[in-house]
Amino acid sequence: MKKREDIAPLCSGVETHDELIEAVKDKLPCDEELYSLSDFFKVFGDPTRLNILCALEERAMCGCDLSALLGMSKAAVSYQLKMLRQNDLVRYKKQGKNVIYELSDGHVRAIIECALEHIRE
Repeated sequence: MKKREDIAPLCSGVETHDELIEAVKDKLPCDEELYSLSDFFKVFGDPTRLNILCALEERAMCGCDLSALLGMSKAAVSYQLKMLRQNDLVRYKKQGKNVIYELSDGHVRAIIECALEHIRE
């Protein structure tokens, strides 16, 4: 049985605020955007991918260095980097024989920083 404090409180009235509802409804994302946003956050749902993103937030790195840093096989890191690339969270550039990965843009950095700030409060 759920404890009373586990249940979110609701209004005790039955009246709705139609003007407020309409104002908010017009600003909600469309279904396609919501599904894309949901998929986007699923990528952040894996601790290994988050660890890679946090490392790349500090500096650009090659896959071999990420593998050594995280204590993972190169194949496992490569798979996670592929997922991050497919979701436009990281990009890479070739430098000779090395492939250097970095965050795709400042938005990714801002998302990580904002989320960390939130959970550290």
